[in-house]
Amino acid sequence: MAPSSIPASHGIQLQLRAAEPRRRQKYRSIKEIMRVAKRVVLLESDDGGDGGDYYSRVACEQCGSGELADELLLCDRCDRGFHMLCVRPIVARVPIGPWFCPACSDNKIRPIKSFSQKKIVDFFRIQKSEEVDGKCASLQEVNKKRRRRASTLVFHKKRRRLLAYVPLEDPGRRLVQMASLASALTAQRMEFSNQLTYMPNMAPLSANQAIFENGGMQVLSKEDTETLELCRAMQTRGEYPPLIVTFDSCEGYTVEADGPIKDMTLIAEYTGDVDYIKNREQDDCDSLMTLLLTADLSDSLIVCPDKRGNIARFISGINNHTLEGRKKQNVKCVRYNVGGACHVLLVATRDISKGERLYYDYNGYEHEYPTHNFV
Repeated sequence: MAPSSIPASHGIQLQLRAAEPRRRQKYRSIKEIMRVAKRVVLLESDDGGDGGDYYSRVACEQCGSGELADELLLCDRCDRGFHMLCVRPIVARVPIGPWFCPACSDNKIRPIKSFSQKKIVDFFRIQKSEEVDGKCASLQEVNKKRRRRASTLVFHKKRRRLLAYVPLEDPGRRLVQMASLASALTAQRMEFSNQLTYMPNMAPLSANQAIFENGGMQVLSKEDTETLELCRAMQTRGEYPPLIVTFDSCEGYTVEADGPIKDMTLIAEYTGDVDYIKNREQDDCDSLMTLLLTADLSDSLIVCPDKRGNIARFISGINNHTLEGRKKQNVKCVRYNVGGACHVLLVATRDISKGERLYYDYNGYEHEYPTHNFV
């Protein structure tokens, strides 16, 4: 080909390449790279090899033991080992995806911090209206009516009614309670939501129908529905159950009673994003809650409080494999048909004293969630 037929741009590139001096590339060894790389561990064995037997002799950094290998977690950054019960906070189940020890985790748990009153009002979207005030004024009357009606059922099986919670009268203490929840949600990078949410690319609202429940679902009675609506109205105006979120070095964020709670009191509704179980098979969220179980499991739903949720997200689970663990349970988790849709309610199973930590059984009726490592 004649030189005149070469495109000008191509000719310039050839000239530049010719003008550049030939550089000799030097490649670093893998050991050299790993020594300067961040968060990488170079494994060296005694025989000068590549440390291939490292994983067979790894031990827990806390207790120093290499036993219980099935409960020994390896950090995906520093490669150090930790038993699920030794790491703080404890790990309830073997993670499905990558796991990072507390020192390497980018999502470090922060202790409870203070919130101003204005921030609390904005965070929980608290409203003040005559309509809400009217709904909440008759709280004691509603609870008395529940007890009175239940006591008159002489010839029928006595049915226990749900009781509306009684918030503390001290508005300053209620602010402290809400601030503790706001702090915990913020630390977990969560938004506050007191209702089920339906997000794009997840399960739609139309999928949550109680008639799809395999075997049927118990319907929330009219009186108990009134109690639920009353509690929702109180929460709208900033009157929440006497609960406070605290941080425990072993269990992480937990919930304690900040005042007495009577048996059968409606404590909270389990809220979060609604999604299909099939979409969350590889999800590492430790608080997934069953919402709807259908005959076709591909249509079953769960509540996922990883992005949005309320105080139910921080109530602890019991170790239901031990008698001592089962004794701690003071809350039950019940699924109800509320207006044709499935909802999960947390209800007190006995009188709860101030300062008592709340525990319930994550398994419900399925008995599939591993609780061996729960405290």
